[in-house]
Amino acid sequence: MSNQAERSEQYLNFYKENIKRISESSSPYINSFREAAIEKFCQLGIPTRKNESYRYTNLDTFFNHDFKSYFLPSESDFAMAEEFRCDVTDLDAHGLVLLNGFYPTLNDKLRQLPGGIWIGSLNEASKKFSDKIEKHYGKYVNGNSDGLVHLNTAMASDGVFIWVPEGVVLKKAIQIVNLVQSDQDIFNQHRSLIIVEKNADVTLIICDHTLSPQKFLTNAVTEVYIGENAHFDIIRVQNEHNNAAKITHTFIHQERNSNASSNNITLHGGLVRNSTHHYLGGEGAECNSYGLYLADKFQHIDNFVNVDHAFPNCTSNQLFKGVLDDMATGAFNGRIYVHKDAQGTVAYQKNNNILLTDDAKMDTKPQLEIYADDVKCSHGATVGQLDDDALFYLRSRGIDKRQARLMLMFGFAHEVIQNIKVEALQERMDNLVMQRLKGELSRCASCMVKCG
Repeated sequence: MSNQAERSEQYLNFYKENIKRISESSSPYINSFREAAIEKFCQLGIPTRKNESYRYTNLDTFFNHDFKSYFLPSESDFAMAEEFRCDVTDLDAHGLVLLNGFYPTLNDKLRQLPGGIWIGSLNEASKKFSDKIEKHYGKYVNGNSDGLVHLNTAMASDGVFIWVPEGVVLKKAIQIVNLVQSDQDIFNQHRSLIIVEKNADVTLIICDHTLSPQKFLTNAVTEVYIGENAHFDIIRVQNEHNNAAKITHTFIHQERNSNASSNNITLHGGLVRNSTHHYLGGEGAECNSYGLYLADKFQHIDNFVNVDHAFPNCTSNQLFKGVLDDMATGAFNGRIYVHKDAQGTVAYQKNNNILLTDDAKMDTKPQLEIYADDVKCSHGATVGQLDDDALFYLRSRGIDKRQARLMLMFGFAHEVIQNIKVEALQERMDNLVMQRLKGELSRCASCMVKCG
């Protein structure tokens, strides 16, 4: 039996051992997907480098591990999670806290915000809003060839549900704080569904933190539906320790004249892979996909982006930038697919990287696949050192070498950060990025785990 087959068998057994407990807390409709999903996972397995989407990422370090249990929280876990507070003091947001994928408030697991917006537990929403769940759940990952997406569908226990009704504009952002904490190594998965209806407008901030030093593996799937003429921004800030692996799959389906942006900012993590799929499913839709990743030691950060232009006169933009130090490795795999009927497409893609040592390594693969003839598409990628001429200029103005390097790296990173529209979060990200570049952010904010 091959190593891949052995790992697939391991997680199939994990499913069999835990599916009863998982299903007990889920609705019949969500449970109805599980059996077919685990069969699909067994066919596809855990991705290896033979899979073109994972060509530059080796998942063995974390998946080849015997996770003894599948986390289901207790009351004490919930109480501990409730004590966590985000340290962006000026961030005025409607907040949710998840512990290992669970919505931890014992009562009031769904709550209503101004304008009739509902946020809270996906499991609870599947009972209260069965019509919304049946219309959208599982609809935007169909046909996906990533075995980890199907493993999530088979085993996800809970997650976040957000429903923004037609015409509602939420001025304050919604913030989800994902906490991972346990006294043993755990593998956890959560599933989120976000529905932004016609003419609505909402911003979502997701913050990932680890609060204990064990080995953690998280496999998360988020489905987003954006209705006609609606606006949606999602910002994910990842700040976990070196024993943590975070794998995210985000599927964003857009209708006519909608506008969406995704921004993945990775400050810290042992292994991080963010997979973002934008489907422009109506004429005039626009999307912007951003990413910033800072890595050192033996960390590995991988961003995979797929933008699917299925209708005419749509616009997309990708901007991903990375700074890699020590023995860190990174990967960017960006794809723009333009269908034959998607005339009038405008699509741009850029990936720029700075390597601070000879041992750091970056693999980048921008791709264009175009079947229409009336399009404006371009892509570019760079991997190199800091600009010697710019360094010389700054030093000639009396700035010492270390400070000059920091200024150049910060300016390089800020091009991504400036796209965060929540001012308090943008300022906080600027500060955290500067700390990270100085080597001062060696552990997660609000965390006692020493990453070394």
